[in-house]
Amino acid sequence: MTKIVFLDRDTLGSSVQINKPSFEHQWSEYNRTQAEQVLDHAKDADIIITNKVPLRSDVLEQLHKLKLIVVAATGYDVIDMNCCRAKGILVSNVRNYASTTVPEHVLSLIFALRRSLVGYRQDVIDGEWQRAKQFCFFNHPIKDLAGSTLGIIGRGSLGIALGQLSEALGMKVIYSARKGASQVPEGYVSFDELLDQSDIISLHCPLTEQTQNLLSYPEFERMSRQPLLINTGRGGLVNESDLVKALNAGRISGVGFDCLTSEPITDDHPFHQIIERTNVILTPHVAWASEEAMQVLWDQVIYHIDNYQKGEPSHLLN
Repeated sequence: MTKIVFLDRDTLGSSVQINKPSFEHQWSEYNRTQAEQVLDHAKDADIIITNKVPLRSDVLEQLHKLKLIVVAATGYDVIDMNCCRAKGILVSNVRNYASTTVPEHVLSLIFALRRSLVGYRQDVIDGEWQRAKQFCFFNHPIKDLAGSTLGIIGRGSLGIALGQLSEALGMKVIYSARKGASQVPEGYVSFDELLDQSDIISLHCPLTEQTQNLLSYPEFERMSRQPLLINTGRGGLVNESDLVKALNAGRISGVGFDCLTSEPITDDHPFHQIIERTNVILTPHVAWASEEAMQVLWDQVIYHIDNYQKGEPSHLLN
């Protein structure tokens, strides 16, 4: 009988209905799986479902029955793809489930930062409004979105969906070509032009060897318009220590991050230096996690498993 193991159930909210595959199978489910527990939890598994539990070569080499990994996410940097190819392990991911929830989260961050909502909320709590003794006061900058330029790095489904919503709000939207590209495709601007022209920059590209530390201090120095920087893509796209320096130097005007290189945030993370500032918003990797999107994600996971069982694997990465 096919053994299916779900390694990290708690990465989906309690609202998600955990439907099971339609064929006869043995199902094992764990709320969390630490690195040292993977072999024990996944022993004799034919199919593994993982969201963020890494499956590296040292583990994969010992999972002799494993035939399919379904990643309950679009990004698959937690999987050693070279090892899977060598061992003939198929890998599927989920796609296009977050084309509403992520752009809405990005716009929420942008609205909150451009209008200084965090700062003004705190002022009301702290009594600043009462002490002002008039109907309004201006402790923080307030800027419209209409007429501003949004630079999007990554033109997949999420980048495109964000661009469409932003254009409807009256923003100018530009998309970046690959960093260092010798030719700029039609409909794109060069990477350096995006840094120069953007009032807001939003990251929507995968984390790869080429995109690791895509933005570090040399890039921040090019940002002449002091943009907001929004990252709902992956931790590691931005050199986080350099970002803190750039914010301190006034190279950027605000930060909205939903992902970090270490999750949850560690005690020694450089963002602890800025996390309480009113122009910094850090959310715990939940941009993708509307109740609607999570259910679509899970339904795709089961769809891929059923398709594999029928001999018609779907959304293969290898």
